[in-house]
Amino acid sequence: MSEQNKECGCPEGQMRNKQGKCVMPEVSFISFILSLNTTALFHLGEIPHPETGQKVLDVELARHAIDTLAMLEQKTKGNLNSEEQELISRMVYELKMRFIRVKGGR
Repeated sequence: MSEQNKECGCPEGQMRNKQGKCVMPEVSFISFILSLNTTALFHLGEIPHPETGQKVLDVELARHAIDTLAMLEQKTKGNLNSEEQELISRMVYELKMRFIRVKGGR
């Protein structure tokens, strides 16, 4: 259980709203691409599994998450605000560089 969940007493992934009820966080484009970024980092072995603490490398699943972000970047071009566009562009670039480093180290 994360520190935030320990503090608020909500189930994993939830947070308290203004009324004090445990709810899932608001869905936004930024939260969605951050989720995909976390997934890619996990599969690149850079984030440990939350329960086991083990780092796992799965190049194909990492590639899939990165390709999904790259596809979203292309499909949403011209429809994002500057913050969203900068974030997704930076994420795709950084994940591709990390992927190249991982593949090179194999």
